[in-house]
Amino acid sequence: MRWDALFGDMEAQFSEGAKLAVEAEISERARVEAASVVLADRLRGGLGSRLAVHLFGGRIFEGVLSHAGADALLLDEVRHQVLIPYGAVAHYAGLGRISLEEPSQVRRRIGLAHALRGLARDRAGLAVILRHGPADGSGLTGVIDRVGADFVDLALVGPGEARRASEVRRVVTIPFASVGAVRSWHAGEL
Repeated sequence: MRWDALFGDMEAQFSEGAKLAVEAEISERARVEAASVVLADRLRGGLGSRLAVHLFGGRIFEGVLSHAGADALLLDEVRHQVLIPYGAVAHYAGLGRISLEEPSQVRRRIGLAHALRGLARDRAGLAVILRHGPADGSGLTGVIDRVGADFVDLALVGPGEARRASEVRRVVTIPFASVGAVRSWHAGEL
Protein backbone atom coordinates (compact mmCIF):
# COMPACT_ATOMS: atom_id res chain seq x y z
CA MET A 1 0.00 0.00 0.00
CA ARG A 2 2.79 2.48 0.84
CA TRP A 3 4.52 1.80 -2.47
CA ASP A 4 1.37 2.85 -4.39
CA ALA A 5 1.24 6.13 -2.47
CA LEU A 6 4.96 6.80 -3.06
CA PHE A 7 4.72 6.13 -6.80
CA GLY A 8 1.52 8.17 -7.03
CA ASP A 9 3.22 11.10 -5.29
CA MET A 10 6.30 10.86 -7.55
CA GLU A 11 4.07 10.73 -10.64
CA ALA A 12 2.16 13.84 -9.49
CA GLN A 13 5.42 15.73 -8.85
CA PHE A 14 6.80 14.74 -12.25
CA SER A 15 3.55 15.80 -13.97
CA GLU A 16 3.53 19.15 -12.15
CA GLY A 17 7.22 19.74 -13.05
CA ALA A 18 6.54 19.01 -16.73
CA LYS A 19 3.52 21.34 -16.66
CA LEU A 20 5.63 24.15 -15.12
CA ALA A 21 8.37 23.62 -17.74
CA VAL A 22 5.82 23.96 -20.57
CA GLU A 23 4.35 27.11 -19.00
CA ALA A 24 7.85 28.60 -18.61
CA GLU A 25 8.62 27.83 -22.28
CA ILE A 26 5.37 29.47 -23.40
CA SER A 27 6.08 32.57 -21.29
CA GLU A 28 9.62 32.85 -22.65
CA ARG A 29 8.41 32.56 -26.27
CA ALA A 30 5.76 35.23 -25.63
CA ARG A 31 8.43 37.58 -24.20
CA VAL A 32 10.72 37.00 -27.20
CA GLU A 33 7.83 37.62 -29.63
CA ALA A 34 6.78 40.82 -27.82
CA ALA A 35 10.38 42.07 -27.88
CA SER A 36 10.41 41.90 -31.68
CA VAL A 37 7.34 44.12 -32.17
CA VAL A 38 8.17 47.61 -33.47
CA LEU A 39 6.10 50.72 -32.74
CA ALA A 40 4.99 51.16 -36.37
CA ASP A 41 3.50 47.64 -36.37
CA ARG A 42 1.75 48.28 -33.07
CA LEU A 43 0.27 51.52 -34.42
CA ARG A 44 -0.71 49.79 -37.67
CA GLY A 45 -2.66 47.30 -35.56
CA GLY A 46 -4.57 50.25 -34.09
CA LEU A 47 -5.64 51.83 -37.40
CA GLY A 48 -9.16 53.23 -37.12
CA SER A 49 -9.01 53.55 -33.33
CA ARG A 50 -9.28 56.74 -31.34
CA LEU A 51 -5.98 57.84 -29.79
CA ALA A 52 -4.58 60.61 -27.66
CA VAL A 53 -1.01 61.38 -28.72
CA HIS A 54 1.01 63.22 -26.07
CA LEU A 55 4.06 65.09 -27.37
CA PHE A 56 7.17 65.77 -25.30
CA GLY A 57 6.37 69.48 -25.19
CA GLY A 58 3.05 68.78 -23.46
CA ARG A 59 0.81 69.21 -26.52
CA ILE A 60 -1.91 66.55 -26.94
CA PHE A 61 -3.58 65.59 -30.21
CA GLU A 62 -6.71 63.45 -30.19
CA GLY A 63 -8.29 61.75 -33.16
CA VAL A 64 -8.62 58.61 -35.23
CA LEU A 65 -5.40 56.93 -36.33
CA SER A 66 -5.60 56.75 -40.14
CA HIS A 67 -2.02 55.88 -41.15
CA ALA A 68 1.14 54.53 -39.53
CA GLY A 69 4.24 54.88 -41.68
CA ALA A 70 7.91 54.13 -41.22
CA ASP A 71 8.56 57.01 -38.82
CA ALA A 72 5.35 59.06 -38.54
CA LEU A 73 1.60 58.63 -38.08
CA LEU A 74 -1.41 60.47 -39.42
CA LEU A 75 -4.18 61.36 -37.01
CA ASP A 76 -7.61 62.58 -38.18
CA GLU A 77 -8.95 65.21 -35.79
CA VAL A 78 -12.48 66.58 -36.08
CA ARG A 79 -11.43 69.43 -38.41
CA HIS A 80 -7.79 68.75 -39.29
CA GLN A 81 -5.25 66.07 -40.05
CA VAL A 82 -2.01 65.90 -38.10
CA LEU A 83 1.23 64.25 -39.20
CA ILE A 84 3.27 63.33 -36.11
CA PRO A 85 6.82 61.91 -36.14
CA TYR A 86 7.20 58.99 -33.73
CA GLY A 87 10.26 60.67 -32.20
CA ALA A 88 8.16 63.63 -30.99
CA VAL A 89 5.77 61.44 -28.99
CA ALA A 90 6.13 61.02 -25.23
CA HIS A 91 3.29 58.47 -25.01
CA TYR A 92 0.05 57.21 -26.56
CA ALA A 93 -3.29 56.66 -24.80
CA GLY A 94 -5.88 54.30 -26.25
CA LEU A 95 -3.58 52.07 -28.28
CA GLY A 96 -4.65 48.42 -28.31
CA ARG A 97 -2.41 45.38 -28.00
CA ILE A 98 -2.66 44.20 -31.61
CA SER A 99 0.31 44.61 -33.94
CA LEU A 100 0.23 44.30 -37.71
CA GLU A 101 3.32 44.07 -39.88
CA GLU A 102 3.41 46.10 -43.10
CA PRO A 103 3.55 43.56 -45.97
CA SER A 104 4.78 46.07 -48.58
CA GLN A 105 8.54 46.70 -48.64
CA VAL A 106 7.93 50.00 -50.42
CA ARG A 107 5.40 51.29 -47.86
CA ARG A 108 7.77 50.24 -45.08
CA ARG A 109 10.37 52.70 -46.38
CA ILE A 110 8.02 55.67 -46.86
CA GLY A 111 8.72 58.12 -44.08
CA LEU A 112 8.35 61.69 -42.88
CA ALA A 113 10.46 63.17 -45.70
CA HIS A 114 8.26 61.53 -48.34
CA ALA A 115 5.09 62.91 -46.72
CA LEU A 116 6.59 66.39 -46.46
CA ARG A 117 7.68 66.30 -50.12
CA GLY A 118 4.11 65.44 -51.08
CA LEU A 119 2.84 68.45 -49.08
CA ALA A 120 5.44 70.68 -50.76
CA ARG A 121 4.35 69.44 -54.20
CA ASP A 122 0.68 70.16 -53.37
CA ARG A 123 1.54 73.59 -51.89
CA ALA A 124 -0.64 72.68 -48.91
CA GLY A 125 -1.07 75.28 -46.19
CA LEU A 126 -0.05 73.95 -42.80
CA ALA A 127 1.21 74.67 -39.34
CA VAL A 128 4.43 73.13 -38.07
CA ILE A 129 4.31 72.66 -34.32
CA LEU A 130 7.83 72.56 -32.94
CA ARG A 131 8.83 69.80 -30.54
CA HIS A 132 9.92 72.33 -27.93
CA GLY A 133 7.78 75.25 -29.08
CA PRO A 134 5.65 77.77 -27.21
CA ALA A 135 3.47 76.52 -24.36
CA ASP A 136 0.31 77.60 -26.21
CA GLY A 137 1.06 75.01 -28.89
CA SER A 138 0.95 77.53 -31.73
CA GLY A 139 3.02 76.63 -34.71
CA LEU A 140 4.74 78.22 -37.65
CA THR A 141 2.16 78.64 -40.43
CA GLY A 142 3.02 78.53 -44.08
CA VAL A 143 3.75 76.45 -47.14
CA ILE A 144 6.68 74.08 -47.58
CA ASP A 145 9.17 75.38 -50.14
CA ARG A 146 11.71 72.57 -50.03
CA VAL A 147 12.46 69.32 -48.20
CA GLY A 148 16.02 68.14 -47.70
CA ALA A 149 17.34 64.91 -46.24
CA ASP A 150 16.83 66.09 -42.66
CA PHE A 151 15.22 69.54 -42.85
CA VAL A 152 12.29 71.44 -44.33
CA ASP A 153 12.16 75.05 -45.56
CA LEU A 154 8.85 76.67 -44.66
CA ALA A 155 7.69 79.94 -46.27
CA LEU A 156 5.82 81.72 -43.48
CA VAL A 157 2.42 83.05 -44.55
CA GLY A 158 -0.77 83.56 -42.58
CA PRO A 159 -3.37 80.77 -42.33
CA GLY A 160 -5.41 80.67 -45.52
CA GLU A 161 -3.01 82.91 -47.45
CA ALA A 162 -1.54 81.67 -50.72
CA ARG A 163 2.21 81.36 -51.05
CA ARG A 164 3.06 84.47 -53.06
CA ALA A 165 6.37 86.27 -52.82
CA SER A 166 4.60 89.38 -51.55
CA GLU A 167 2.84 87.42 -48.77
CA VAL A 168 5.91 85.54 -47.45
CA ARG A 169 7.13 87.08 -44.19
CA ARG A 170 10.31 84.98 -44.24
CA VAL A 171 11.53 81.45 -44.94
CA VAL A 172 12.63 79.32 -41.98
CA THR A 173 14.59 76.08 -42.01
CA ILE A 174 13.35 73.46 -39.56
CA PRO A 175 15.39 70.33 -38.79
CA PHE A 176 13.27 67.15 -38.76
CA ALA A 177 14.43 66.59 -35.17
CA SER A 178 12.57 69.80 -34.18
CA VAL A 179 9.25 68.86 -35.80
CA GLY A 180 6.63 67.96 -33.20
CA ALA A 181 3.68 67.79 -35.61
CA VAL A 182 2.44 69.08 -38.95
CA ARG A 183 -1.19 70.12 -38.95
CA SER A 184 -3.36 70.93 -41.97
CA TRP A 185 -5.21 74.22 -42.30
CA HIS A 186 -8.19 72.48 -43.85
CA ALA A 187 -9.84 69.10 -43.22
CA GLY A 188 -8.44 66.23 -45.26
CA GLU A 189 -5.56 68.28 -46.64
CA LEU A 190 -2.59 66.15 -45.57
